[in-house]
Amino acid sequence: MALPSSTSSASAGAPFERAALVHHTGASLASRLPAPGWRTRFAPAPTGYLHLGHVVNAVFVWGIARAFGGRVLLRLEDHDVSRCRPEYEAALLDDLDWLGFVPDESPTRCFRVGTTPHRQSDNARAYERALAQLDAAGLVYPCTCSRRDILALTGPVDPGVEPRYPGTCRRAHHAPDRTVARRVRLDDTVVHFHDLRRGAQQQQPAAECGDVLVRDRHGQWTYQFAVVVDDLAQGIDVIIRGEDLLASTGRQLLLAASLGRTAPPRLLHHPLLTHADGRKLSKSAGDTGVRELRAAGWRADALIGEAAYRAGLLASPRAVAAREVAALFAHTG
Repeated sequence: MALPSSTSSASAGAPFERAALVHHTGASLASRLPAPGWRTRFAPAPTGYLHLGHVVNAVFVWGIARAFGGRVLLRLEDHDVSRCRPEYEAALLDDLDWLGFVPDESPTRCFRVGTTPHRQSDNARAYERALAQLDAAGLVYPCTCSRRDILALTGPVDPGVEPRYPGTCRRAHHAPDRTVARRVRLDDTVVHFHDLRRGAQQQQPAAECGDVLVRDRHGQWTYQFAVVVDDLAQGIDVIIRGEDLLASTGRQLLLAASLGRTAPPRLLHHPLLTHADGRKLSKSAGDTGVRELRAAGWRADALIGEAAYRAGLLASPRAVAAREVAALFAHTG
C-alpha cells in the first residue's frame, strides 16, 4: 500500500502534504528542558485506529525524551466512553509494540492485564476529587446548556472552531441536582507561556472559550479537565503534542493552577500532517492507519522514517527505527 502524497489520494479522498517545521533542537532545546529525569507522555485516545499522524507524535515524544534525558509515560485518554472501543485500545497497543516505541512507565502490558490510573476510564475517583477541590473554592457551577443552545446565542462558527460559552448558567444558579454537567469559572487572566517550537504565547481563555466544561451532561469527564488532572497527578514536566491543541493551553494552565500546580509544564506543539485543503489526518475520516500499512507489508522503521520526513525532520524519506529517533533532535539545529 502506497502512502498518500501530494500526487496521490489519501484514503479520505484528498492528498496531504509534508509539514514545514521550524523548531528548536540541539543545544537550544536542551537549554529549555528540565534536568534529566523529566517526564512526558504519549497519550492517544482509543476512538479509532492509529494513523501516520500518531506516529509523528510518537517520533517527537520519544525522540525528544531520548535525546534530552526524559522519560515517557503511556496514557490512554478514553474519557469519551461513547466513542472508545476495546478493539481500538487493543489495536493501539499492538501497533505501538510493533513500531517499537517502548514507554518507560505504564508499558503496554499494564493495560492488557487490568485497571490502571493511566487509563482515564479507570481514574474517575481522581477526577471527582479534583472537581470537589474546585467546588470548595467556589469555582464550579451546574450547566444545562447544550452545544445547540450555545450556538443559538453565539451564532454559527466555522467548522473546527469552538464557540465561546457565553456564561448563561453562571448567572442562572441552577440547583446541583438539576444536571451532572459542571463548568469551572475562569477570570479574565491573560496567560503568558513559552512554546518550545513557536516561542512566546499569550491567551485569554475567558474571552476565547469562556468557562470550561469539565463534566458533560452524560457524566463524562472532558478532555480539558481530565488531561490537567492526569498531568498534575502523574508528574508530567513536558507536554509534547500537536499544534491543534495549542489553543487549549491557556485554559489548561489556569485549571492546573487552580488545582495547586505551582510550576507550569514545558510545552512543545509540533506540526500536524494535513490534507492539501488544510484538514488534519483523522481517525474518524478513515485516513490510512498503521494496521492497514502493517498488513500491506510496510516495515516499522520505514513507516517511522516516512512520518519523520512528513513532519519535516528529514530531508528525504529513509528508514528510522524507534530506537534511533533521538538522533533526529540531538544532532540538528
